Amino acid sequence: MNVEFHRDAAASRIAAAIGEPARARMLYCLLDNRARSSTELAVVAGVSPSTASVHLSRLTTEQLIKVVAQGKHRYYSLQGPEVAGVLEGLSVLAGGSRSRFTPTTPNHLRAARTCYDHMAGALGVALHDRLKALGWLANGRGRAYHLTPSGNRALADLGIDVEETKRQRRRFAFACLDWSERRSHVGGAIGAALLNLALKRKWVSKELDSRVLAVTSLGRRELLARFGLQA
Repeated sequence: MNVEFHRDAAASRIAAAIGEPARARMLYCLLDNRARSSTELAVVAGVSPSTASVHLSRLTTEQLIKVVAQGKHRYYSLQGPEVAGVLEGLSVLAGGSRSRFTPTTPNHLRAARTCYDHMAGALGVALHDRLKALGWLANGRGRAYHLTPSGNRALADLGIDVEETKRQRRRFAFACLDWSERRSHVGGAIGAALLNLALKRKWVSKELDSRVLAVTSLGRRELLARFGLQA
Protein backbone atom coordinates (compact mmCIF):
# COMPACT_ATOMS: atom_id res chain seq x y z
CA MET A 1 0.00 0.00 0.00
CA ASN A 2 1.33 3.46 -0.86
CA VAL A 3 1.77 6.43 1.42
CA GLU A 4 -1.21 8.29 -0.04
CA PHE A 5 -3.51 5.36 0.79
CA HIS A 6 -2.36 5.34 4.43
CA ARG A 7 -2.85 9.09 4.69
CA ASP A 8 -6.33 8.88 3.20
CA ALA A 9 -7.23 6.05 5.59
CA ALA A 10 -5.94 8.04 8.58
CA ALA A 11 -7.84 11.14 7.49
CA SER A 12 -10.99 9.05 7.15
CA ARG A 13 -10.61 7.65 10.68
CA ILE A 14 -10.04 11.11 12.14
CA ALA A 15 -13.02 12.55 10.27
CA ALA A 16 -15.21 9.69 11.52
CA ALA A 17 -14.02 10.28 15.09
CA ILE A 18 -14.91 13.98 14.88
CA GLY A 19 -18.11 13.34 12.95
CA GLU A 20 -19.98 11.43 15.67
CA PRO A 21 -22.24 14.08 17.33
CA ALA A 22 -21.41 13.25 20.97
CA ARG A 23 -17.69 13.27 20.26
CA ALA A 24 -17.99 16.51 18.30
CA ARG A 25 -19.70 18.16 21.28
CA MET A 26 -16.86 17.00 23.54
CA LEU A 27 -14.22 18.36 21.19
CA TYR A 28 -15.90 21.73 20.76
CA CYS A 29 -16.32 21.99 24.52
CA LEU A 30 -12.51 21.72 24.80
CA LEU A 31 -11.87 24.37 22.16
CA ASP A 32 -11.54 27.11 24.81
CA ASN A 33 -8.21 25.58 25.91
CA ARG A 34 -9.57 24.47 29.28
CA ALA A 35 -9.45 20.87 30.47
CA ARG A 36 -12.50 18.98 31.69
CA SER A 37 -13.26 15.73 33.45
CA SER A 38 -14.99 12.77 31.82
CA THR A 39 -18.05 13.47 33.96
CA GLU A 40 -18.31 17.03 32.65
CA LEU A 41 -17.79 15.88 29.07
CA ALA A 42 -20.47 13.22 29.49
CA VAL A 43 -22.93 15.95 30.50
CA VAL A 44 -21.88 18.13 27.56
CA ALA A 45 -22.26 15.24 25.13
CA GLY A 46 -25.56 14.09 26.64
CA VAL A 47 -24.38 10.52 27.17
CA SER A 48 -23.83 8.19 30.11
CA PRO A 49 -20.42 8.10 31.88
CA SER A 50 -19.69 4.65 30.44
CA THR A 51 -20.50 5.80 26.89
CA ALA A 52 -18.40 8.93 27.43
CA SER A 53 -15.47 6.71 28.42
CA VAL A 54 -15.73 4.85 25.10
CA HIS A 55 -15.88 8.11 23.15
CA LEU A 56 -12.90 9.56 25.02
CA SER A 57 -10.90 6.41 24.36
CA ARG A 58 -11.59 6.77 20.63
CA LEU A 59 -10.59 10.43 20.61
CA THR A 60 -7.41 9.63 22.52
CA THR A 61 -6.53 6.81 20.11
CA GLU A 62 -6.88 9.17 17.16
CA GLN A 63 -4.67 11.68 19.02
CA LEU A 64 -7.36 14.35 19.03
CA ILE A 65 -7.26 14.75 22.83
CA LYS A 66 -4.83 14.11 25.66
CA VAL A 67 -5.41 13.26 29.32
CA VAL A 68 -3.70 14.62 32.43
CA ALA A 69 -3.94 12.93 35.83
CA GLN A 70 -4.22 15.47 38.67
CA GLY A 71 -4.49 13.76 42.03
CA LYS A 72 -7.44 11.39 41.87
CA HIS A 73 -8.90 13.10 38.83
CA ARG A 74 -8.27 12.84 35.10
CA TYR A 75 -8.76 15.84 32.85
CA TYR A 76 -9.01 15.93 29.07
CA SER A 77 -7.91 18.65 26.66
CA LEU A 78 -7.24 19.02 22.94
CA GLN A 79 -4.03 17.42 21.70
CA GLY A 80 -2.73 20.65 20.22
CA PRO A 81 -3.29 23.72 18.04
CA GLU A 82 -3.60 21.60 14.88
CA VAL A 83 -6.73 19.94 16.27
CA ALA A 84 -8.11 23.31 17.34
CA GLY A 85 -7.49 24.64 13.83
CA VAL A 86 -9.45 21.79 12.24
CA LEU A 87 -12.36 22.35 14.64
CA GLU A 88 -12.32 26.10 13.99
CA GLY A 89 -12.43 25.45 10.25
CA LEU A 90 -15.37 23.09 10.59
CA SER A 91 -17.12 25.61 12.83
CA VAL A 92 -16.76 28.28 10.13
CA LEU A 93 -18.32 25.94 7.59
CA ALA A 94 -21.14 25.00 9.98
CA GLY A 95 -21.78 28.59 11.10
CA GLY A 96 -23.04 29.76 14.49
CA SER A 97 -21.28 30.46 17.79
CA ARG A 98 -20.64 28.44 20.93
CA SER A 99 -21.04 29.17 24.61
CA ARG A 100 -17.97 30.05 26.67
CA PHE A 101 -16.65 28.24 29.74
CA THR A 102 -18.13 29.68 32.94
CA PRO A 103 -16.29 28.75 36.17
CA THR A 104 -18.48 27.93 39.17
CA THR A 105 -15.72 28.45 41.78
CA PRO A 106 -16.48 31.23 44.32
CA ASN A 107 -14.88 34.49 43.16
CA HIS A 108 -12.61 34.92 46.20
CA LEU A 109 -11.08 31.47 45.61
CA ARG A 110 -10.95 31.78 41.84
CA ALA A 111 -9.07 35.10 41.81
CA ALA A 112 -5.97 34.02 43.74
CA ARG A 113 -5.20 31.22 46.19
CA THR A 114 -2.51 28.75 47.11
CA CYS A 115 -2.26 25.24 45.67
CA TYR A 116 -0.09 23.42 48.19
CA ASP A 117 2.84 25.88 48.29
CA HIS A 118 2.45 27.74 44.98
CA MET A 119 0.10 30.30 43.45
CA ALA A 120 -3.13 29.22 41.80
CA GLY A 121 -6.39 30.65 40.56
CA ALA A 122 -6.63 33.32 37.88
CA LEU A 123 -3.48 35.02 39.21
CA GLY A 124 -1.43 31.81 39.12
CA VAL A 125 -2.58 30.97 35.60
CA ALA A 126 -1.87 34.50 34.35
CA LEU A 127 1.63 34.41 35.89
CA HIS A 128 2.27 31.04 34.24
CA ASP A 129 1.24 32.45 30.86
CA ARG A 130 3.46 35.52 31.28
CA LEU A 131 6.51 33.44 32.24
CA LYS A 132 6.00 31.39 29.07
CA ALA A 133 5.36 34.49 26.91
CA LEU A 134 8.47 36.22 28.28
CA GLY A 135 10.53 33.17 27.34
CA TRP A 136 11.61 32.49 30.93
CA LEU A 137 10.08 29.01 31.06
CA ALA A 138 10.54 26.39 28.35
CA ASN A 139 8.85 23.02 27.92
CA GLY A 140 10.71 19.93 29.06
CA ARG A 141 9.55 16.34 29.16
CA GLY A 142 5.88 15.75 29.73
CA ARG A 143 4.54 18.57 31.87
CA ALA A 144 7.96 19.64 33.18
CA TYR A 145 9.53 23.04 32.57
CA HIS A 146 13.08 24.31 32.71
CA LEU A 147 14.35 27.86 33.01
CA THR A 148 15.88 29.50 29.97
CA PRO A 149 19.06 31.59 30.38
CA SER A 150 16.92 34.75 30.40
CA GLY A 151 14.63 33.12 32.96
CA ASN A 152 17.60 32.28 35.19
CA ARG A 153 18.80 35.88 35.05
CA ALA A 154 15.34 37.34 35.61
CA LEU A 155 14.56 35.21 38.67
CA ALA A 156 18.03 35.83 40.09
CA ASP A 157 17.44 39.57 39.67
CA LEU A 158 14.22 39.15 41.64
CA GLY A 159 16.20 37.61 44.49
CA ILE A 160 15.42 33.93 43.91
CA ASP A 161 18.39 31.58 44.44
CA VAL A 162 17.87 29.42 41.37
CA GLU A 163 20.74 27.02 42.11
CA GLU A 164 19.50 26.39 45.63
CA THR A 165 16.02 25.83 44.24
CA LYS A 166 17.39 23.23 41.81
CA ARG A 167 19.01 21.32 44.69
CA GLN A 168 15.70 20.75 46.45
CA ARG A 169 14.52 17.15 46.44
CA ARG A 170 11.35 17.82 44.52
CA ARG A 171 10.18 18.61 41.01
CA PHE A 172 11.79 21.81 39.79
CA ALA A 173 8.92 23.27 37.73
CA PHE A 174 5.89 21.78 36.04
CA ALA A 175 2.46 22.61 34.65
CA CYS A 176 -0.01 22.08 37.49
CA LEU A 177 -3.60 21.98 36.24
CA ASP A 178 -5.70 24.62 37.99
CA TRP A 179 -9.04 23.17 39.16
CA SER A 180 -10.99 26.42 38.82
CA GLU A 181 -9.46 27.80 35.61
CA ARG A 182 -8.82 24.38 33.98
CA ARG A 183 -5.52 25.71 32.66
CA SER A 184 -2.01 25.43 34.05
CA HIS A 185 -0.23 27.38 36.78
CA VAL A 186 3.41 26.84 37.82
CA GLY A 187 4.00 24.09 40.36
CA GLY A 188 7.19 22.71 41.89
CA ALA A 189 10.14 24.42 43.56
CA ILE A 190 10.01 27.44 41.25
CA GLY A 191 6.29 27.89 41.89
CA ALA A 192 6.96 27.79 45.65
CA ALA A 193 9.84 30.25 45.30
CA LEU A 194 7.63 32.70 43.41
CA LEU A 195 4.92 32.49 46.08
CA ASN A 196 7.47 32.98 48.87
CA LEU A 197 8.86 36.00 47.03
CA ALA A 198 5.40 37.51 46.58
CA LEU A 199 4.58 37.03 50.27
CA LYS A 200 7.97 38.35 51.46
CA ARG A 201 7.75 41.44 49.24
CA LYS A 202 4.10 41.92 50.31
CA TRP A 203 2.82 41.67 46.75
CA VAL A 204 0.16 39.32 48.09
CA SER A 205 -1.18 38.63 51.56
CA LYS A 206 -2.56 35.34 52.83
CA GLU A 207 -5.89 35.24 54.64
CA LEU A 208 -5.80 33.61 58.06
CA ASP A 209 -6.84 29.93 58.03
CA SER A 210 -7.57 30.13 54.32
CA ARG A 211 -5.90 29.44 50.99
CA VAL A 212 -7.13 32.76 49.59
CA LEU A 213 -4.50 35.29 48.48
CA ALA A 214 -5.18 39.02 48.20
CA VAL A 215 -3.10 41.10 45.79
CA THR A 216 -1.95 44.33 47.46
CA SER A 217 -1.74 47.72 45.74
CA LEU A 218 2.06 47.34 45.83
CA GLY A 219 1.68 43.90 44.31
CA ARG A 220 -0.40 45.21 41.43
CA ARG A 221 2.27 47.77 40.62
CA GLU A 222 5.13 45.28 40.90
CA LEU A 223 3.44 42.52 38.91
CA LEU A 224 2.78 45.00 36.12
CA ALA A 225 6.31 46.45 36.19
CA ARG A 226 8.19 43.16 36.48
CA PHE A 227 5.98 40.74 34.53
CA GLY A 228 3.68 42.95 32.48
CA LEU A 229 0.86 41.33 34.41
CA GLN A 230 -2.42 43.10 35.16
CA ALA A 231 -3.67 41.79 38.52
